[in-house]
Amino acid sequence: MERRLAAIFAADVAGYSRLIGADEEGTLMRLTSHRRELIEPKIAEHQGRLVKTMGDGVLAEFASPVKAVRCAIDVQHGMAARNADIPEGKRIEFRIGINLGDVVVEDDDIFGDGVNVAARLENIAEPGAVFISRAVRDFVTDAAELVLEDLGERELKNIAKPVQVFRIAALAQAVAAAQARAPAVPQKPSIAVLPFTNMSGDAEQEYFSDGMTEDLITDLSKISALFVIARNSSFA
Repeated sequence: MERRLAAIFAADVAGYSRLIGADEEGTLMRLTSHRRELIEPKIAEHQGRLVKTMGDGVLAEFASPVKAVRCAIDVQHGMAARNADIPEGKRIEFRIGINLGDVVVEDDDIFGDGVNVAARLENIAEPGAVFISRAVRDFVTDAAELVLEDLGERELKNIAKPVQVFRIAALAQAVAAAQARAPAVPQKPSIAVLPFTNMSGDAEQEYFSDGMTEDLITDLSKISALFVIARNSSFA
């Protein structure tokens, strides 16, 4: 058994029971994908240690509070991008809480008030938000790109003393803006026609290959059952 100071990163899925009730298989598949492709790589990138996953939750520890916060920001920005084309009611959105405190390490698991406070911060955070404790705030105040909103002292469940809580305000604004900019995608198959390659070796024949591509895009766009990607996007 070991005791040490650590930055604790706790995350869970907002509205998980509702998502599972509506589409259990699809929700579990998407959640697993988000963990493997985004969350776990980001934890490793920022030199954290994934302690465990449980249901819809993730628990990790970092030696540096700054790295824990940067990891959380990257995760939330990444989730905003991954949710861009997903209808609002089907989005998986994480709530993240970060605390700096003493933890007890036993068999690679961690326990103690440091963990409990992080979990309670996660519980009160909004979907897509990161809430941090005063202890973490004191380490990240020099980060010019962060705007912290002081939410005051909060009584947290089963925590003896009130905890001063901060929301990373700039992150919430950026995530909301990214989702607002997301284009509405029709609920039908989409297709993109990539430019044909001129293999003749004669540069003057480029117009012919481009013309074939444009004609295909035009003809396919007449089929109402298909969503055809615009020429400029396909050529880019």
